[in-house]
Amino acid sequence: MQYVDFMIRYSITTIRKDMKMDRYIKAPISTEDINQLKAGDYVYITGTIYTARDAAHKRMYEALQAGEELPISLEHNIIYYMGPSPAREGRPIGSAGPTTASRMDKYAPQLLDLGLKGMIGKGKRSEAVKEAIVRNNCVYFAAVGGAGALLSKSIKASEVIAYDDLGTEAIRKLEVENFPVIVVIDKDGNNLYETAVKEFHIDD
Repeated sequence: MQYVDFMIRYSITTIRKDMKMDRYIKAPISTEDINQLKAGDYVYITGTIYTARDAAHKRMYEALQAGEELPISLEHNIIYYMGPSPAREGRPIGSAGPTTASRMDKYAPQLLDLGLKGMIGKGKRSEAVKEAIVRNNCVYFAAVGGAGALLSKSIKASEVIAYDDLGTEAIRKLEVENFPVIVVIDKDGNNLYETAVKEFHIDD
């Protein structure tokens, strides 16, 4: 798995130069933008996104099971799988690197069916998540693992809006500017992790 993550990291600066596109999009994400994104595209997100990790996803799942409303609107929104470190003085947030996305695979298909359009994390997704991405015309982005301090520079504001008792795993609303990600799974199910393995003959 670590070799595949390395190739995603490597691709941001070196591979697929003949195919990649730099795209600048707004969040919440529009259907038009989703339709234009392809696996391997470099994307810079500006606007509002939300954070949620394992514990917050479990809470949302339990709320849905109980027939309760979620604390955030999912419609056309993007969830970043991230729990930040404490912010330094004068900064809105601490290190803000991505969490392994597979931890959310149990919950993601239902959220996608309910209107969520984008996810940001690191690592592979399950076949059920991939199917939900295609079924709902969504996209899965990867942020570079190990670059949390650098990623935090694109976060201009951070506010806890739900589940504050979860600490770093509380749901946060982030205002981001040119937040850098790469498309891993596009709306058609094309998967950069799979193509990276094939192109570089990596045994995962």
